[in-house]
Formats: sequence, structure tokens, C-alpha cells
Amino acid sequence: MTPSTLVVPSRFCGPPRSGNGGWSAGALADLAPWSTVTVRLSAPPPLDVAMDVAMTVAEAGGALVASYAGPEGEPIEVLRATETDHEPAPVEPVSLDVATEAAARYPGLTEHPFPTCVVCGTGREPGDGLRVFAGPVVPGEAGRSAAVWTPTEPGTTALAWAAMDCPGAWAADIGERLMVLGTMTARVDRLPVEGEPHVVVGEARGRHGRRTSTATSLLTADGELLGTAEQVWIDVPASAFA
Repeated sequence: MTPSTLVVPSRFCGPPRSGNGGWSAGALADLAPWSTVTVRLSAPPPLDVAMDVAMTVAEAGGALVASYAGPEGEPIEVLRATETDHEPAPVEPVSLDVATEAAARYPGLTEHPFPTCVVCGTGREPGDGLRVFAGPVVPGEAGRSAAVWTPTEPGTTALAWAAMDCPGAWAADIGERLMVLGTMTARVDRLPVEGEPHVVVGEARGRHGRRTSTATSLLTADGELLGTAEQVWIDVPASAFA
């Protein structure tokens, strides 16, 4: 039976006043009955707000929708999960040593649009934030990113989705062009293990107007694929977060 509510705790923010897209999408995907899930974000996930979760049958295969009541009592849809029609194509892996070197080149160490982000924020302390710092695989070249992530808590679907979120944006150079997550499709075959180093790789896969497509994969230090994802990012003005 699907739980009737979903809450994004304030710890799992991206920007200061809304939930990290990957964690929020993964938390809903964990409630869905499908192995590979696409989640669309229609509004910034609110923090510490109980969102109603319901299965709809208005479209083929149904959808799992998370929403909350707006100022006038009207429902505001935040997240919509559906079964995807394809499997995400994994990103070419790199070794733990290469990921370690790439992380040292993380652009967010110099300037970060969202230092509060639970995944990649430089303002989050170890044990609080995930500190997935994805830098360019090739120095000075955007398009591919890599990071090392050592979970400090038991692995969950939401954490795996979160870890596979931001490295895609950094592969697409979010430091130069502000973007937010629009949709994310992911499959998690095995959860990350607390205390063990993991490798996350990201890849930019195209741009169409305000939309940027990326992909990410989560692997063990030995190269075993744990999960893979695809994202679509939407350009937004900085004033949206003023």
C-alpha cells in the first residue's frame, strides 16, 4: 500500500527554501511500483510539508503524484512519477583514482550557485551534506564529470537518486548557466553501502533551447554499476532564487 504522504526534511534542501530535486524525486520513486521510474518536477519541493501522495489512472500505466494545498486550498502538484519507456544508458565509468583527481577540480570549490545543496553544496559539513563534488574528468573541459562519494549513513533509494543528481548539472557547467532539475529517470539495482567509497560519473548529452540533457551513473570503487540516471535541466534566471 502506498503511503499517503511524503515529506522532504529541511536537511535535504537544494536551494535554501526547497528540496533537492534528486532526493525529492528519489523519495517518490521509492514509493512507486516500477523498477525504472521517471519523475517530473512541476514545482519546487517544499520543505517539512506533508505532501499527499496518490496513484492516478488518468494516463496509460498510471502515475504517482505528490501534491500539497496552496494558499487558497488548491492542490499544487510537485512531483509526478511514471514508469519509463526505456532504460537509461550508463555513463562510461572512470576509476576511483581518476574520480579523486576530478573531485579536486570541482568548480563549486571556487564559486557555487547553491552552497546549501545537500548533495554538492560546499556549505554543508561532512555527515550532514553528501559532499558529492564532481569536477571535470579532463582538466579544463566540460562535458564529463566525476566525484567520489562515501555515504555516512545507510543507503536508500532517495540518497542514490540524490548522488546521481548534481554531477549531471556540473557536467553541463551549471556554474556558468543556472539550471534546475526538470525530470529525472533512474534505475537503482543495488543501494550504496555506508562507509564505502563510491564513484559517480556525469555526462552532458545535448542542449535544446532552455533544456539540457545529462546522464549519470553510480558505481562501487571496483566499478560495479549500482544505478544509472538521465536528467533534463531547465535554465532559470538567478532572480528566481533572490
